[in-house]
Amino acid sequence: MITIKSFLKAGVLSLGVLASTSALSETVLRVGTWLPPTAKQNAVVWPTWAKWVEEATEGRVKVKLEYGLGHPKTMFQLVEDGVIDASYSYHGYVPGRFKLPQVIEQPGLGVSAEAASVALWRVYKKHFEKANEFDGLEVLAMFTHGQGTIQTKDPVNSLADLKGKKIRVGGGVQGEIAHRMELTTVSAPATKAYEMLQQGVIDGIFMPVAQQKSLRLAEVTKHVTVFPTGMYMGSFSMFINPEFLEDLSDKDRKAIMSVSGEKLSALAGKAWDAGDNDGYVASKAAGVNVNKLSANDKMAKEFDALTKGMDQEWAKSVADRKVDAQAALKDLRDIAQNYGK
Repeated sequence: MITIKSFLKAGVLSLGVLASTSALSETVLRVGTWLPPTAKQNAVVWPTWAKWVEEATEGRVKVKLEYGLGHPKTMFQLVEDGVIDASYSYHGYVPGRFKLPQVIEQPGLGVSAEAASVALWRVYKKHFEKANEFDGLEVLAMFTHGQGTIQTKDPVNSLADLKGKKIRVGGGVQGEIAHRMELTTVSAPATKAYEMLQQGVIDGIFMPVAQQKSLRLAEVTKHVTVFPTGMYMGSFSMFINPEFLEDLSDKDRKAIMSVSGEKLSALAGKAWDAGDNDGYVASKAAGVNVNKLSANDKMAKEFDALTKGMDQEWAKSVADRKVDAQAALKDLRDIAQNYGK
């Protein structure tokens, strides 16, 4: 005889089996990250993409952030090796490998990170993808941080004030700018900036103003110098292990890529623009002197003269990539400067 008790027990067991089957059918996409939880990349970009992915795959793929995996330059290798499934990093941390995306880092572009990110993605797809710099990885998005600034302990009234100073730079185009400025450069990941400034290891850094808040640099710098059309931008990519994608159904693979690409690039750039706004608020609250130069300021003119021709140096440096560098430069500027118009 089937009693009410046995009926209910069978129902509970059935629900348990269904729940277990459902859990087993979920795929966890592990994303390695290296900036702190407060950074826009971790507070906004990855969580938003995670929601998009879950919705697009009808819950079959869920994204999990993992912290503390080491230097950001190792993220490319960790994803290639399948230690984690996806991540992001700054191209300048791996000298010589990712030359092409650094086109966006050239001084003087004078646009938002969102506009620059969309431009970089489109130019990557049109001009750079065929060069296979990302062999072993599937690129999800390209983006930039906001315009780079000089953040120092002491005031900067001319480029001469910086000569010989110990300045942290992140690689890429920043390194060439620092060389032309005759600085004593110190290489270190962004996450070490606070400690190095606090301990007096460096006199200043090249970074976007967003890090006044996200890395708490407003506590250890007193001056921020902002150039009118941008000192430089930083190029980043978000990428995923191709074998991870291959293990998914065709439907879920297409779903993930449908919420990546230009859509994800624009999201990342916009989030970093918002980070810059937060950085300005934080620096003001901390009493940091933010010196926004005009085009007529002597130091702005000095900088323009100092960095003239850097775009052509980039074009020469990528000759071995067999792409039309001049066409890429033109397209990049046209897209970025007309974005949203």
